[in-house]
Amino acid sequence: MSKFLIACGGTGGHLAPGIALAEALRARGHEARLFISHKRVDSRLSQKYPHLAIERVPGSPWGWRPDVAAKFFYKQTQGLFFSLKSLGAFRPHAVVGFGGFTNAGVTTAARLLDIPVALHEANRVPGRAVRVLSRWAQRLYLPPGVRLPGRLGLTVRHTGLPVRSEVVRLPRDAARIQLGVEPRQKLLVVIGGSQGSGQLNAWVESNVEALAQEGVQVWCVTGLGKGEAAVREMRSKTGAVVRSWFEPFTDRVGLLLSAADLVVSRAGAGTIAELVRCETPAVLVPYPFAADNHQWANARHFEQQGAGFVIDQNNLGALKQEVLDVLFNDWLLNKFRENLHRMAHENAVDTIVQDLEELALRIPPRRHQRHAPVTAPTA
Repeated sequence: MSKFLIACGGTGGHLAPGIALAEALRARGHEARLFISHKRVDSRLSQKYPHLAIERVPGSPWGWRPDVAAKFFYKQTQGLFFSLKSLGAFRPHAVVGFGGFTNAGVTTAARLLDIPVALHEANRVPGRAVRVLSRWAQRLYLPPGVRLPGRLGLTVRHTGLPVRSEVVRLPRDAARIQLGVEPRQKLLVVIGGSQGSGQLNAWVESNVEALAQEGVQVWCVTGLGKGEAAVREMRSKTGAVVRSWFEPFTDRVGLLLSAADLVVSRAGAGTIAELVRCETPAVLVPYPFAADNHQWANARHFEQQGAGFVIDQNNLGALKQEVLDVLFNDWLLNKFRENLHRMAHENAVDTIVQDLEELALRIPPRRHQRHAPVTAPTA
């Protein structure tokens, strides 16, 4: 049995694959511990997994504003001492990071304690954390076709993003019965990522009645703090009742995506991996302020694979017609699903688990015994 520490907090796109990996490692008889952030979205998602060992590490994202940068350095210093103490006590065989601000302290601590580091980058454009911290890593997992040059001695494996075991494609009618939606009407699901999207929520508010008139149900995941749960009843042109649902958060992603005819979503790597797993077509609206415009690169790859369309946020006025054109074109929806089925063949979590097991076996047994636990300074 080996021990692994997984740093994966900050957003659902980081945390969800960390949970998937932790559960897969545990199923193989290993011990896994998660480092998550203090953000609300991490707390909400992790509540579903009380059997996992979870610690909340101090940290804060980088920003160029003086106050944001000062908070970053202060919190990351706290995170470093926290990580040194935790790693010294836990003594993992390897540290795995999924990007984001929770990775900085634990990766630095692992470097200081001579513990191997593996990093995973799911976006088509590697993020700042992975670009910087990969200099200290022994393993780097990248999407197929993505490169990060200039990393001598770093072993790169090309694989996808681990998806939680409960996110699976279900028969559409069975999923709709569980959700309580009308099986004979079209269902559009709108997801703004783990933190929600004000722009997509506003688009739904402006268009939900027009969509209902065409007989289209809408299920909108607004994001925590961006609205209350509600169900609305409207009428179609034929007088049929058409409902729309609003909820701040969902832990039934597989069920929701399986029930959908089409999804409108941001283009985070985690959301795209779940769309592929559930073989659900989508119109992607990349977040225009994502670091290095990585959501646009993710979305373009999704479109090039024939899984859906991309629309710019500045062109949301055309989104309603785009949605209706796709929803009522069964031939096109089936073509998208065929292409998604082709994309869904690889089980990324198995690839990563097997590679981590190889990495752990190469560690001399006495390596971690040289390091006594480090005590963090008191505030």
